[in-house]
Amino acid sequence: MPKIIINEKEIEFEKGMTVLQACELADVEIPRFCYHEKLSIAGNCRMCLVEMEKSAKPIASCAMPAAEGMKIKTNTAFVEKARKGVMEFLLANHPLDCPVCDQGGECDLQDQSLYYGVDKSRFVENKRQVKEKYMGPLIKTQMTRCIHCTRCVRFATEVAGVPEIGAVGRGENMEITTYLEKSMESELSANVIDLCPVGALTSKPYAFEARPWELKKTESIDVMDAVGSNIRVDTYNWEVKRILPRLNNEINEEWISDKTRYSCDGLLKQRLDVPYVKKDNKFQKVSWDEAIEVISKKIKETKPEEIAGHVGDMVNLENALGFKKLFKFMKSDNLEFREKKFYINTEEKMNYIFNSSIKGIEESDLILLVGSNPRHEATILNARIRKSYVKKNIPIYSIGNPGDLTYNYKIIGNRTDEIKKIVNKEGEFYEKFLLAKKPLFIIGESALELKSGKYIFEELKNFLRLNNLIREDWNALNVLVQNASTTGLIDLDIISNRKGDFDFFENLNLGKFKFLFLLGSDNLEIKKNNEFIVYQGSHGDRGAEIADVILPSATYTEQNGLYENLEGRVQECKKASYPIGEAKEDWKIFNSILERLGSKDDILKFGNLRNESLSLIKNFSKINELPKFKFNKSKKDTSEFISEEIFIKNLDYYFSNSISRSSKTMSECRQIRQKLKKTGTNN
Repeated sequence: MPKIIINEKEIEFEKGMTVLQACELADVEIPRFCYHEKLSIAGNCRMCLVEMEKSAKPIASCAMPAAEGMKIKTNTAFVEKARKGVMEFLLANHPLDCPVCDQGGECDLQDQSLYYGVDKSRFVENKRQVKEKYMGPLIKTQMTRCIHCTRCVRFATEVAGVPEIGAVGRGENMEITTYLEKSMESELSANVIDLCPVGALTSKPYAFEARPWELKKTESIDVMDAVGSNIRVDTYNWEVKRILPRLNNEINEEWISDKTRYSCDGLLKQRLDVPYVKKDNKFQKVSWDEAIEVISKKIKETKPEEIAGHVGDMVNLENALGFKKLFKFMKSDNLEFREKKFYINTEEKMNYIFNSSIKGIEESDLILLVGSNPRHEATILNARIRKSYVKKNIPIYSIGNPGDLTYNYKIIGNRTDEIKKIVNKEGEFYEKFLLAKKPLFIIGESALELKSGKYIFEELKNFLRLNNLIREDWNALNVLVQNASTTGLIDLDIISNRKGDFDFFENLNLGKFKFLFLLGSDNLEIKKNNEFIVYQGSHGDRGAEIADVILPSATYTEQNGLYENLEGRVQECKKASYPIGEAKEDWKIFNSILERLGSKDDILKFGNLRNESLSLIKNFSKINELPKFKFNKSKKDTSEFISEEIFIKNLDYYFSNSISRSSKTMSECRQIRQKLKKTGTNN
């Protein structure tokens, strides 16, 4: 490996590294504003100046490639003077807004001016003033503070794939703007707030809410989709004030979706804080004892085969297992988690997870989307596909029309006949497929919902197996599930059947269930007949509207729990605040019901639920790690071909769950998107 000398210390570095990256290997901190490891190099802030031997001028370390034998110094009087000069220019036009700036306390400009700045200014002219720009309901602008690092411009173009932010003007007249001053049309737009090193772009919903040192910080997991993005929940007096991303290069890198970041204001709205029982067609507040008594009495009156339960989209493993144990005590196995009929083969774990892994997308050289819209179904996963496309310009094909995905792709058809062509080794796609070494097939729920859902999955799986693309070092078969709880609930076997039929839904529609227990379930379409419905959840959403008894429970930020993401990776969601009012954690409510039903041996304990749920997870290796597989040759599952259209259902992105539907911010985002669609400006 080549070597570089930094502050008279010899350091080995990899070819292609910059001087700044080599300095980091030497544990030398270099100040920077424009440089960011996930974005292209701009080299325009000049804060990272260092001294290089035989160079009369200081060099910008972020843009200078490291070379064998270079001698770099970072702590000389020459470097100090250069950095002080740069800082003086940066502060020349910067307003003294620190007391009223939301970036205060976590501002790169504040921190670096303390260490590299001077205590006086020679600038006596009038300061430049820039008018504010409109960037939508999420981003608050104070463009007078902008230091033109262009991080936001590069992020929008390179990562988000919406080149709507750019610079106009030159020199002192340069301004960062969205050109037409309209809302950013990206589900990742608010990441520019984290990227901004000054207070030019701050969070509009969080404005003037709290200072960073006043907040309690809890590392947790996002449950708005199945990706399992790593987040930090910041609370003030047990109220969730904001959600920020945590670095995890395996999953979300350092980005999160706007829904993940801003749905948190829905955690306090429309909350259920006391139990309710419907009397004379009106909900009345009751005590816990009365509510549990009504439920237990109804359970005792109902036959086990007439009792059914449905588990919602954000339920953790421990609570789901507790729910299953409650149903076991009631001698009922009518449990389901699917909100709609879609095919799942539960025999092997690879049949319902994203086997290539999110990071593995970067290794692929061809992608086929089948009935999937990753931009809305898994925004962070879509950003990885774009990253791979930008870096390697890989060919991307789709069966069905997903709309704008922030990268170029080719629709090869919208019928199941295209699957048959691929399986029969025909067509343009098959020719491209033969050239690929690491192709990637992504099958969405829209395809699995079809009558031919079984055919699509089983035939594509068999096709990949025959082409030796399901192996230990690369598995090209991927299923893109939409809900945070889906993968874990399949592993816990909370599914009404395993043969591909849909008895639960048919019995529900025929009114065969007399007692229906909804656990955090708000997206199941029910035509209520004479069923007695118990809704246990955190929000007064769709499930609560049709219930006879309502039991208030905790949200994902108010209880500890494990979630399994779409890759099959188990992660821990940690308690950041307390349940509101009289609400309880789900497993504690199940204990109350079990005690009232006369159970003594089945009382649940959280630690036991966690250990048992981990033991039930197929191919489990460790928390935060991917599952381990031993590949066996399984029999081909035969299925009948049905020629039909693969229609990708539109996901109501900003209103996909009870928390986001309660969020004022998400409601504003949704209204703006609908306006853009009406005016035809949205792709």
